Amino acid sequence: MVIDHDDANDVLQNTFVKVWNGLENFREQSQLYTWLYRVATNECLTFLEQLNRRRSDSFDNVEHALANKLSSGKDFTGDQIEMKLQQAILALPEKQRIVFNLRYYDEMPYEEMSKVLDTSVGALKASYHHAAKKIEAFVLNR
Repeated sequence: MVIDHDDANDVLQNTFVKVWNGLENFREQSQLYTWLYRVATNECLTFLEQLNRRRSDSFDNVEHALANKLSSGKDFTGDQIEMKLQQAILALPEKQRIVFNLRYYDEMPYEEMSKVLDTSVGALKASYHHAAKKIEAFVLNR
């Protein structure tokens, strides 16, 4: 979600610190797995919001900055179609991008995703469907 490996490491470290500090407050109303994903997702969103504030531009410009990191990143070794896929994902609205990443890369079931994102299964399926269509159009038209 944050593209850059160093940024992802920072988000991961923040996630584990929050989990460690909040472990005694874990109510076991959901699985630990679901709670960890929720904390990690929130940390990613917080990171992107902070990046947005630092840039003091619109969120679209943050996405543009992330796309630039993708194309110039020394750690990215994907082929051309993978580059197009990542650019298409970055062009998605935030919620669709999150849903697509969780479903496509993590193969998270909609029921688990519903708990992590606190959204109905139907809304998640619709978001994923729209995201997949947008990605398909992006990849085929470029």
